[in-house]
Amino acid sequence: MTLFFPSHGRTATAVTSTVMVMTTSASVPTEGAISPGGGVTDRLVDANERYAAAFTDPGMDARPVLHVAVVACMDARLDLHAALGLELGDCHTIRNAGGVVTDDVIRSLTISQRKLGTRSIVLIHHTGCGLEAITEDFRTELEMEVGQRPAWAVEAFRDVDQDVRQSMQRVRTSPFMLHTDDVRGFVFDVKTGLLREIDPA
Repeated sequence: MTLFFPSHGRTATAVTSTVMVMTTSASVPTEGAISPGGGVTDRLVDANERYAAAFTDPGMDARPVLHVAVVACMDARLDLHAALGLELGDCHTIRNAGGVVTDDVIRSLTISQRKLGTRSIVLIHHTGCGLEAITEDFRTELEMEVGQRPAWAVEAFRDVDQDVRQSMQRVRTSPFMLHTDDVRGFVFDVKTGLLREIDPA
């Protein structure tokens, strides 16, 4: 699949989802790695200091250049900007466990559309999702452990395609959305880097 994104005043360029190289911190040598006695947060703070030293204000406001919001799973294997050919400022990115459309996702999308000018919504689930390996019984397990039942649903699922369809339906039927004519759903293959579009029907 090829996506065309006219970004930051450039001529529209084709971005093919097959062109993608993903790495993790485990596979890349870390410059200035922290001592064994330190924590991962120290490593992140150190990295931020190096980042800030070379940082220049891009002069953007909060409105995404491409007027698109992407809802995706929080899975660490998904490098959304690289996979979709996005640059800083192009989109709103909303992530949670499973990439499911919850009330809080609707809250973020509503603000994104009504206050910050987005019109398109892209929903991305992925293969091998952790939510396929648990059930709503997880809430009961938590209640037994801590003495309080979570108010939130786990949103576990068995069929990733069907869950993408459900997420699309939740967006399209929300009374708070201004724009529902361009809502599309995909499954990202963590082995190949390819997106597979899901038919909403």
